[in-house]
Amino acid sequence: MKKTKLFAAAVILVLIPGFAFAGGASTACQTRYPVVMAHGMAASAKILGIVDYWWGIPEALRDEGAKVYVTSVNAMDSTLDKAADFKQQLLHILAVTGASKANIIGHSHGGIYTRLAMTNMGIGSKVASLTTISTPHRGSSIADLVVEGLPDWLLSAGTDIVDFVYAFIFGDTNPDSMQNALDLTTDYMVNVFNPNTPNVPGVYYQSWCAAARYSCPSVVLEPTWIVLLAMEGTNDGMVSVPSAKWGTYRGTQQGAWYSPGVDHCNIVGHLFGITPGFDAPDFYVDVVKDLKNRGY
Repeated sequence: MKKTKLFAAAVILVLIPGFAFAGGASTACQTRYPVVMAHGMAASAKILGIVDYWWGIPEALRDEGAKVYVTSVNAMDSTLDKAADFKQQLLHILAVTGASKANIIGHSHGGIYTRLAMTNMGIGSKVASLTTISTPHRGSSIADLVVEGLPDWLLSAGTDIVDFVYAFIFGDTNPDSMQNALDLTTDYMVNVFNPNTPNVPGVYYQSWCAAARYSCPSVVLEPTWIVLLAMEGTNDGMVSVPSAKWGTYRGTQQGAWYSPGVDHCNIVGHLFGITPGFDAPDFYVDVVKDLKNRGY
């Protein structure tokens, strides 16, 4: 019997991405339902098998009593394919934990493919809350510029190269960066996706966004921040505040007064936890504490 239990425990640890028991003495984040985290595009839960997407965040939540599970889908793929993959992982997590529902936290594209899975793939009844962080619910002008601003031959060649890189270096299975970009255009999100992906009754939807004040702490996002500033207004270098609002909008994270702001990478703890004027783990601890207080 003892060997059987040990084998079962080992299977659970291997099969569930990011599986871990709550590790701290505190119960501040001990929600009724487990927390399931869904990452955004261009990355996986563990980038190159080394770098954690959610830098220091799951550990901080576990230290406060939360049960946290980190899912991982293709970095570059269609919303549909990511949603199908996420659905299977969520069902597996619920099966092995015995939980009837989950609290989903999705960053960027993670807030989109989880919405699709909830509304159109039959898992809405298994979700208590969806918290989206810097998610382009109304698309992003950056995706528009990529899809519409490049010549067809250059766009096709570029996405072929991206697919090759993500398949052979990042480990994606049949990546589709072209469809990933198309799925995040403003026209598609506003006129196709949102009308066909209404909120699931009974699920608590809330959203947050990051925003740079006068510069992006992640230098690589500076050009896109400037473009979005002109086209959509206040943004985090990838997603504007108006686009990020979905359900109950909880606010915009801009960091301390001395910070240049919080960008699309800082909001998940990057670069490697160096986020001047903003503490990503503390932010997520506050988010999950609030979910607990709301009974989720």
